[in-house]
Amino acid sequence: MDDLRLALLLNAVSPQVGGVLVRGEKGTAKSTMVRALAGLLPSLAVVEGCRFACDPAAPDTQCPDGPHAAAAVAAERPTRLVELPVGVSEDRIVGSLDLERALAEGVKAYEPGLLAAAHRGVLYIDEVNLLNDHLVDLLLDAAAMGRSYVEREGVSVRHAARFLLVGTMNPEEGELRPQLLDRFGLTVEIAATREPEQRAEVVRRRLAYDADPEGFAARWTRDEQELAARIGTAREVLPSVVLGDGALRQITAVCAAFEVDGLRADIVMARTAVALAAWAGRTGVIAEDVRTAARLALPHRRRRNPFDAPGLDEEKLDDTLEQSAGQEPEPEGPDGPEGPDDDGSGPDGPSGGGKDAPTDDGPSGGTTEAEADAASSRGGIPAPAPPQPAAPAASPYRTRLLTVPGTGEGANGRRSRARTDSGGHTIRAARPSGALQRLHLAATIQAAAPHQLGRGRDGRALKLRRDDFREQVREGRESNLVLFVVDASGSMAARQRMSAVKGAVLSLLMDAYQRRDKVGMVTFRGSGATLALPPTSSVEVGAARLKQLPTGGRTPLAAGLLRAHETLRLERLRDPRRRPLLVVVTDGRATGGSQALPDARRAAGLLAAQGTAAVVVDCESGPVRLGLAAELAVHLGAEAIRLDELAADSVTRLVHTIQKEAA
Repeated sequence: MDDLRLALLLNAVSPQVGGVLVRGEKGTAKSTMVRALAGLLPSLAVVEGCRFACDPAAPDTQCPDGPHAAAAVAAERPTRLVELPVGVSEDRIVGSLDLERALAEGVKAYEPGLLAAAHRGVLYIDEVNLLNDHLVDLLLDAAAMGRSYVEREGVSVRHAARFLLVGTMNPEEGELRPQLLDRFGLTVEIAATREPEQRAEVVRRRLAYDADPEGFAARWTRDEQELAARIGTAREVLPSVVLGDGALRQITAVCAAFEVDGLRADIVMARTAVALAAWAGRTGVIAEDVRTAARLALPHRRRRNPFDAPGLDEEKLDDTLEQSAGQEPEPEGPDGPEGPDDDGSGPDGPSGGGKDAPTDDGPSGGTTEAEADAASSRGGIPAPAPPQPAAPAASPYRTRLLTVPGTGEGANGRRSRARTDSGGHTIRAARPSGALQRLHLAATIQAAAPHQLGRGRDGRALKLRRDDFREQVREGRESNLVLFVVDASGSMAARQRMSAVKGAVLSLLMDAYQRRDKVGMVTFRGSGATLALPPTSSVEVGAARLKQLPTGGRTPLAAGLLRAHETLRLERLRDPRRRPLLVVVTDGRATGGSQALPDARRAAGLLAAQGTAAVVVDCESGPVRLGLAAELAVHLGAEAIRLDELAADSVTRLVHTIQKEAA
C-alpha cells in the first residue's frame, strides 16, 4: 500500500509523470485509494461557463465554446475525478454530435463527453483491462495527442483533453493491451496484508465509517489538509529541481540494462525522480530517487509475451546503479549482500528453501492405460505410479486462424465475423433504430433525392426529413469464448506427445490473448473430467494451469465432452452474445469399457445439436493411425486438424505444395 500511496502522490505533485496502473487482487481497496486522491488535488481556475475547463491564462484556441476573450471571467472549482465505467459507449467518452441537425440545419450540436469532463483532472478507469478494444483506441489517441476528436461525415469537433490516467485491474481477469499498458507512467502491485493486527485495524476503521461517516471523515480532516499542503509545497519546489548528468546516466543505464522498448521509460523515470526529489523537499535528484523511480516505472514495461508476469529484479537494479555510478558492486557474503533482505530473495524468500518456498511437487504421472485396464480386469485398484515430472511445453508458435462460422454480434475482438458498432467496414445501409450514430451519406441523399421537388426545394441545400436518414451497418470481428478440452490420459503421455500437445495449447492460448478472447479449459483423465480453468479473460492463468497439468490413466472422453457441454450451457446464460469455439485436443481414443466410445459419440452429438462450433486437434502419431479423432470430428460437426498442421506456416507450406503440383 505504501507504493500505491507514493505513486498517487507523485502524480499529484507532477501530473507529467503520466498516471498510475494499480494491479492487485480483489478486495484490496484499490478504488478507494484512487478516489481519495481527488480531495488532495488543488482547485483549478477555469473560464466561467466553459464546458471544457479552459485555463483563463491560456484558453484553448480550438475550444468548441470559444473563442474566449483575453479578459474572460475566471471561476474556481475543485479538480475533477471522472470515472469511466467498463460498459461505457463511444459517444459517452468522446461526446455526441447530432448529425441530423448538422445536415438539416447546419448547426454543430455537440454534447461533451467524459474526456472533456476529465480535462485538467483525473480520468479513472476501474477494471481497465475489461475495456473494449475500440474504446481503448479512443483513450490512446487522446492520451497521445492531448486532444479529443469527433469526426462524423465531414462534421468535426475537437477539444483539449489532457488528463491524469489512473486505472485499476485484477490480473486474474486478463491483461491490458501493450499499447495502453505503456501509457501508464507508473505501475503498482498490491495485495492484502497477511498480518492479523493490520487486517483488524482495517476492519475497525471500516466499521467506524459505517457507523458515522461524517464523524469518521472529520477525524481525518487535519491529516488530509496537511497532506494537501505538502503537495502544494512540492509543486512549488518542482521547477527548481535539477536532474544532474550523473542521475540521468543512471536512468538511461537502468533502462538499457532491463531492455525496455522505446524511450518512454527513460522519460517517465526522469520525471518520477524529479517528483520524488520535490516531494522530499530537495532541489537535486539522488541515487535513491532513481532506484524508487525504476521500481515504479519499469515493471510493466518489461513483458516480452502475454505469459510474463510484470516484475523487476532488484538485485540487478542495484548492480546497474552502482556500476553506472562508477563503482563496482560490493562483494556478497555467504548470506547475500549486507542490509535487510527487503525483496524476499534471501534463503527464506520465494527463491530460497524456507518453509514458504514453493515446492516442485509436479503433477503425478498417474498410470498408463494398459496398467489401468489390467488392474480393472483383476478387479483391483491400479497401483499408484511413482510421481513423474510434468511434461514441459514445447515452444509456442503462431497458429492458423480458427473461427466460428456465420456472423455474430458479440464483443469487439479479432477472431470471428460480427456486426459491430465500431471498426470494421460498411456492408449496407439501414434506417436508424434509435439515435443516428454513423451516417451513410450516399444512402441518405439517395433516399431524399426523389422528394426534393415535392418539398419545395429552391436552392442548393437538400430538404431532409428524419425518414431520409440512413446509417451504416458495419461488419468487423468479435471475440469468442475458446473452450479447450484437453486429453491428459495415459495415451497422450505415451511417446512423449504431451510436450507437443502442451505447446499447441499454449500457442492457441497466445492466439486467444491476441484476439481478445475469453478462454476456459476442461481436462479429462483417469475416472473423470475437471474444469481446470473456468471461462476467464486471463490467459496467464490458463498457461499456469497447463504447466501443472497431470497426465496418465484412462481416457474418459465422454466425461470431457459432457463437462464441456455443461460449461457452455452455463456460459450461454451468463453471456448470450459471446459465441463459443470448442477446441478438442485428443487422439480420439476412449477407454473404460465397451460403451466408452458410443458414450463419447452421444456426448459429441449433444454439442453438435446445440450448434457449437468445434475443432478437433488430432494428436495421433506413428505409422499406424486409427483415425478416431477424425470420426469424433464427424459426430461434432467439426473440422479435424492434425497436430502438425496447426501452425500457420504449415498452411502456407500446404498451399505452396498444391500450387507446385498444379503447375
